[in-house]
Amino acid sequence: MPIFIYKAKNRLGKKVKGELDAPNLDLAVSILKNKGFTDIKVKPKPKDILEGTFLEGGVSSRDMVIFSRQFATLINAGVPILEALKVMSEQTENNKLRRKLYEVKNDVEAGSSLYSALSKHKDVFNNLYLHMVQAGETGGVLDKVLLRLAEYIEKAAKLKARVKSAMIYPAVVVSVAIIVVGIILVYVIPAFEKMFASVGSALPLPTQITINMSRFVQHNIHYIFGGFVLAIICFKLIYKTEKGRLFFDNLFLQLPVFGNILRKVAVAKFSRTFSTMTASGVPILEALDIVARTSGNKVIEEGVLRAKASISEGNTIAEPLEETGVFPPMVIHMISVGESTGSLDIMLEKVADFYDDEVDVAVESLTSLLEPMMIVFLGVVVGGLVVSMYLPIFQIGDTIR
Repeated sequence: MPIFIYKAKNRLGKKVKGELDAPNLDLAVSILKNKGFTDIKVKPKPKDILEGTFLEGGVSSRDMVIFSRQFATLINAGVPILEALKVMSEQTENNKLRRKLYEVKNDVEAGSSLYSALSKHKDVFNNLYLHMVQAGETGGVLDKVLLRLAEYIEKAAKLKARVKSAMIYPAVVVSVAIIVVGIILVYVIPAFEKMFASVGSALPLPTQITINMSRFVQHNIHYIFGGFVLAIICFKLIYKTEKGRLFFDNLFLQLPVFGNILRKVAVAKFSRTFSTMTASGVPILEALDIVARTSGNKVIEEGVLRAKASISEGNTIAEPLEETGVFPPMVIHMISVGESTGSLDIMLEKVADFYDDEVDVAVESLTSLLEPMMIVFLGVVVGGLVVSMYLPIFQIGDTIR
């Protein structure tokens, strides 16, 4: 249904403005007159030229948290879902989310359930969000489910930010080192090479090795750059395959230091997601399927799917998860206890909180370990190049003396 922008005066003579849904301009004016408005000016709302394009931007975790909390507050206050959606579609700051909520509102107004309306916009509302909303609608606890979703998204975003912060420092340092070394090899060393050639004496071995490296980089820089780009493309193509993703995800978990952090992140994410879904009333088999698809790690995904198959045959969750080798014994024990006592969601929440703290500690330890290692790395690489270039100068000085 088209949107119209209007300006008018209400019964008190006060100027008002807003937006209105109507099939056409004449009906929009008629609706406003029926509300007692006068001096009515209506025009179609101009379409945003960025709408539907990649330039429109995405919907961040923060936007989803704010929307979920505010929507839950309105539902809890007794506001009908349709009216709550209208309020949110008008007040949400994110352009893409506002447009999606407006479309959701129209679908709900046409008779769709909230779950069905949201399902049309999976680029914003993922399977986890949709199934929890469906469970909330079915159980009549939509406001509580939305609050639980907001808390989940918030904690998941914080966990992701912690890991990113741990990776940024070494990535920046290594990138700077590569750029500096590249500049030295391509521009600085050739000048020294010309100077040494005029002397005519044999060069020290470290200097000769550095000059050979410089020549190689100068003559093959396009091949080096092309090989680097090709390697990235090949990695992405292989990682998209089932076997490739399984191989690399397993390899990442075996990495020293980083593998430990990735393992703890994976356990925390699995526990938080599974706990949130089971506590919201999502059936365990459906919850396990969504947890597997959203785990972000193929090793865990296959383990969780095996657990799903095990449960469908009447067995427990803990045994197939233990077989993955990813989950520590403590986690397996907590899941086993939760299954036997009927408090699986509570146990998983405790595991998630514990591993969130473990990730914090691991990231801090990694940062404190990486700082001196990066300094030594830069000193050895850049310092080694500089010293190798000055060795012939020292040799010439000794010859003159």
